[in-house]
This record gives sequence, C-alpha cells and structure tokens, in this order.
Amino acid sequence: MKRQWKVGELAKLSGLTIRTLRYYDQIGLFSPSGHSDSGHRLYCEADFSRLQQILSLKELGLSLEEIQKIMEHEKYNPLEAVSLQIARLRENIAVQQKLLKELLHVSNLMQMDEPATIEDFTKLFGMIKKSHEKYFVEKRMNMERHFDRLGDFLAEVTDEPTKGGQNK
Repeated sequence: MKRQWKVGELAKLSGLTIRTLRYYDQIGLFSPSGHSDSGHRLYCEADFSRLQQILSLKELGLSLEEIQKIMEHEKYNPLEAVSLQIARLRENIAVQQKLLKELLHVSNLMQMDEPATIEDFTKLFGMIKKSHEKYFVEKRMNMERHFDRLGDFLAEVTDEPTKGGQNK
C-alpha cells in the first residue's frame, strides 16, 4: 500500500503551512495526486519529492512563476536543483569551518590561562565580519552564476531573450 499524507501531515513534514500548500495547489504549482472520499487532499511520495524540488528552487531565489515554468519544461532535470543545493551547503560549511577555527584559537588561549587580548578579539570579530562579508559576496557570485544557468534555461522555456538580447 502506498503511503499517503493529508495536507496537514504534509505541512508538518515540509515545514510549510497548510495555507501555503493550498495556495500552491490553487496556482497549479503543486497539486495533490489524489483526494479522499471526503474530499481531503492526499499526497504521495512522488508529490513529496516534487515539493522538495520546488523548495530547492525557491531557496535559490526563483519566483513561483519561474519555478513552475522550469518544472513544466521537458528538459527540467531535478538532479540540477539538488546539485545546486549541495553546492550551496558545501559553501556554507566551509565558511562555518573557518569561523570555528578562529573561535577555537581564542578558546585555546583562554584555556591556557593566556588572556585573550583586545587585539585577539578584534581580530576574531574582524574575521567573523570578513567571513560573513566573504560568505555573502561568494553567495551572491555563486547565485549569479546559478541564475545565469537557470536564466538561460528559463529564457529557453519562456522564449524570452537572454541577457544578450537573443533567444537560444
């Protein structure tokens, strides 16, 4: 027997609200694969997978309209959305590892009863600020690179001109 979830159960599993899921259904972005005899929306595992893809693309900053066009296109590859999410997660981990290294350095100083000086903390705070700035600059650059790829695909899907003003 296939596993099915009602809208409230899917909302809990996905972290979305019931209202959001109903809205997605209303605009045709994400509809349930079935309904119960009493009319309740029923979602299956394939629906859950599709929702994950939608959320991945949304997290990349795409509008719901763009997501819908991309997912409806015959060349859409869900692996691309997952790959983009993996790359972003790896970037986040690298930034956090750098911050951890600096915090451990200050912690080690303190544990050896060597006072952390104002300069140590200033350096640490500077590194934190720099890491955050670097993180956001890198994130922006990576997002722009991903958007360029998705933009090219979106232009192909919608038959709109790309940045260069030409259709592909």
